[in-house]
Amino acid sequence: MEVLNRDSIPLGGFAGLIEHRLITDTRIFGERKPSHTAEGLGNFVFLADAVYKPFGETQMHSHHEIDVISVMMSGRIKHQGSLEHGQDLVAGEVQVQRAGGEGFSHNEINPDNSQNRLLQLWVLPDEAGQAAGYKHYVLKPQGITRIYGGDKAQTATFDSKTVIDIARLDKDESLDFQQQSLIYVTAGQIELSDKEQTYQAKDGDLIRTEQVSLVANTQAELIVVRYNA
Repeated sequence: MEVLNRDSIPLGGFAGLIEHRLITDTRIFGERKPSHTAEGLGNFVFLADAVYKPFGETQMHSHHEIDVISVMMSGRIKHQGSLEHGQDLVAGEVQVQRAGGEGFSHNEINPDNSQNRLLQLWVLPDEAGQAAGYKHYVLKPQGITRIYGGDKAQTATFDSKTVIDIARLDKDESLDFQQQSLIYVTAGQIELSDKEQTYQAKDGDLIRTEQVSLVANTQAELIVVRYNA
């Protein structure tokens, strides 16, 4: 089990937001990868835990051949861009933008005079040259919501061998994962146990593990990334 805590990472950011970058995969960042950040898993290559300044925005910019996932943790954003312009996000909602070969442009804006919190994840597509697309999700109040990955036979999520779920657990609920996983705790506290150790994880902990059992010590929320080879 490997653990990286958000608060051990220097703050960065750009434009109207500040962020902790926990994952900056070498495949994307190369020699620019900070040594204190983790590698991804499967095609999952980037994770940032960001705070938008009051009325802050990213400013319009573009992406190609990358899937950009935004998870709204608190507050709201106004979404502008070439995909689903005007589809705003509030806490508990997720947007996934697939750039594909044609690419997309976007600007995410905090319309309020207070900070908000948003997580951004990047995933490389399994196949190049796909069409751009947009998906929007409302997280289940309790249980697991799949926001990314799966086979081509389904259309609920963008297809990928890299699978991303968001779990919302009540106190004492448990989960087991029997394959390599990246788990990012975004709210509450959980206890994780593998063959070697037990760890008490809290909001801001990123855990890499081969096999793990976990139980929620409080109401908790976590992002789980796995790769189905």
